[in-house]
This record gives sequence, structure tokens and C-alpha cells, in this order.
Amino acid sequence: MNGTVLAWIILALVGIQRLGELSLARRNTKALVARGAVEIGAKHYPLIVLLHATWLLAIILLLPDPAIINWALLVLFLVFQGLRWWVVATLGPYWTTRIISLPGAPLVRRGPYRFFRHPNYMAVAGEIAVLPLVFGEIRVAIGFSLANAALLAWRIRQEETGLTPRRAYPGSDGLA
Repeated sequence: MNGTVLAWIILALVGIQRLGELSLARRNTKALVARGAVEIGAKHYPLIVLLHATWLLAIILLLPDPAIINWALLVLFLVFQGLRWWVVATLGPYWTTRIISLPGAPLVRRGPYRFFRHPNYMAVAGEIAVLPLVFGEIRVAIGFSLANAALLAWRIRQEETGLTPRRAYPGSDGLA
């Protein structure tokens, strides 16, 4: 199998995975809102979706022909995927792509949250930087990493502000 065909397969799998994650996130968001959760900072969310969609589209449109795959970077991308799925598994029904806060729910302190305050953002930042590099697309990696950093700075400020009241609840340092 040549590199270009394999690159298309990799990119198709990433696209299918992202669509599946959006479906899971929508389902979790709907269930959380039904339990009284509220969304924090909804204005930035369309920009997050736009960034991720255009990132994948840019990789596809700028894919060199023939594509040469850097296998070490592909393995690193898979490591970031593993970290992100560890986050998804740890948060379970609380994982969404939006900032959804359920008042009174303790903050999660297990899984990757034992080591990092925002492990999902670390994983996504790594994915955004590394996947284009797998195919030698340095400008895509740099441009989208900078745009992602700017959006994450905004998002993390909103998330931290929104979660502050939950830190005051009994059990907020528990193992939710």
C-alpha cells in the first residue's frame, strides 16, 4: 500500500472518530443539561468547531502526493489519542466538547486529572501539532497550533471561572 492511500485511510479514520466524538458529546451534553447543568462560555464553541474542521480539511487539501508518512510521529499522535481517550473514559457521562458544569458535582481528580489540570487540552494541542507533521505539513502544524493556543487560552479562562463555584462544594476534591 502506498503512502498516499495510507494517509487517506488515516485521515478518514480521524474524521470518523471526530464525528463519533461529537455524537457522544451531544448525548452527554443533553443528559447533563437535563440534570440541571449549564453551559459556560458558549460563544467560543463555534470557533472551536471551525478550528477543528478546518484543521482536518487543511491537512487533506495540502496532503503531498505522494504522501510520506513519518511513523514515529504517527505513534506520537496515537499517544495523544490515548491520553484523550483516557480523559473521555475518566469523565464518562461528564465528557463533552462544550464547557458544561453540573452545580454540586464534585470535580474529577482521578485518571489523568491526578497529574494535569487540563489533560484533554494537552492531548488535543498535541494532536493538532503532530498529525500534520506526520505528513510533513509544517505550516499547517504551526498555524493551527497557534490558533488553537489562542482559543484554548480563552476557553481555559472561561472554564476556570465557571468551575470556581464548584470547588467550594463538599467533596470537590473527591474522586468523582
